[in-house]
Amino acid sequence: MVNRTEDVVRRLAPRTLRGRLSLVALAIAALLMTVLTVVFNGAMDGHLQRQADHELHNKAAAVATTIDTSGPRVRVLETANDHLLDANVWIYAGTRLLEKPPSAAADSPLTRAADRLTSQDGRACAAVHTIRLCAHPLTDRRATVVTALDLTPYRNSAGTLLLGSLVLDLVMLGCTYVLTRLSVGRALRPVRAMTDQATQWSAVASDERFGTEDHPAELVRLGASLDALLDRIRTVLRHEQQLMGEVSHELRTPLTRIVMELDWWRSRPRTHAETRATVEVIAEAARSMRTICDTVLDDARENALNPATAPGTTDVVPVIDRLLHNLTPPGQVTTTMETATSPLQAGVAPVLLERILSPLLTNAARYAHSRVTVSARRVPGAVHIDVLDDGPGVPETFVDELFQPGRRADTDDGHDGAGLGLPLARRLARAVGGEVTHDPGHTPGAAFSVSLPAG
Repeated sequence: MVNRTEDVVRRLAPRTLRGRLSLVALAIAALLMTVLTVVFNGAMDGHLQRQADHELHNKAAAVATTIDTSGPRVRVLETANDHLLDANVWIYAGTRLLEKPPSAAADSPLTRAADRLTSQDGRACAAVHTIRLCAHPLTDRRATVVTALDLTPYRNSAGTLLLGSLVLDLVMLGCTYVLTRLSVGRALRPVRAMTDQATQWSAVASDERFGTEDHPAELVRLGASLDALLDRIRTVLRHEQQLMGEVSHELRTPLTRIVMELDWWRSRPRTHAETRATVEVIAEAARSMRTICDTVLDDARENALNPATAPGTTDVVPVIDRLLHNLTPPGQVTTTMETATSPLQAGVAPVLLERILSPLLTNAARYAHSRVTVSARRVPGAVHIDVLDDGPGVPETFVDELFQPGRRADTDDGHDGAGLGLPLARRLARAVGGEVTHDPGHTPGAAFSVSLPAG
């Protein structure tokens, strides 16, 4: 039963924030108006009751002027307008009834109520239907005047006030609901506009952002959250495009080799040895494709676990220090860091900077004889990072293939690798407007330079 009630309430609840806020405002206004209506009508009932008692007291005081208690017996004096004073008035000498209204019988409910009030000590009041009776003893207590008043006009006035206040409450509640919906709708209009803009911008990976200018504090926080979300979406889209580009680019070379070998093999009948050589080339290309896929997918998984946040600025020196600290070169190789600018900031995410520099540092430490030197400097609009080693350098015959995926200068040098580190570093740098280059004139060893946008 409770769950069914909750389901009904959930279905009846407004779906929009404007509807919910309007409903809350309406409930609060209804509660407040109910309290005010009860208090107001209670105060008016008390005021009308006091007016009625005041009128009864004045009438009793007027009747008391016609009662003579100076002699041994209580007497009622006759006056010119005696019929006006006798209306709804009972006069008692002690508990003995001296006069009563002409329209009231001796055993009527009003007379019996007047008798009961007279028997009580002091002033007392009672109600018989819509008639209110009050007893007013004279000063010497020898006589008592009981006056009566019909409260119908007072109750009619109270009912009219109650009805009027209820109508006013309904009008006020309606106005409150309408004004609240209009106000909340107007207040939420920028939110709807920001949501529509964010949806549009995210669909096309736009560089537009909301910023924090000319907005209330709440919208500034919302804008910052939406900006972060848009940056995250743009980063994800960029990574997705980058992954697809890397996969297609890396697989193109071995696929081309496979197609060429098959075309060559089918061009004319081949010997067993030629067929065996073709199969070996195709198998090698297939293994290269698998290695490329594994490498690219591992890189994508690492990026998913440590996604780059919104493009911003990164302090270069701590990133290089961390990479050098985690580097494990042979025991005779030392690494040094040289920089003349501090702090030195690049306009890329920290993870992206690490992925660009890591292949360069790994290769330098792998082939260096004794020393690896990393230097960073600021130039107008960019940051340059140089990675130098004193190893054998890049063979002159391999310089043109250095940044081609899957190519290695010496496959029998005893080092593992798929020939993807340098191509990947160059493509990542170019994706953010930078570049990775090799200086063939540097001797001894190899020299690579990374250029990235300044932060």
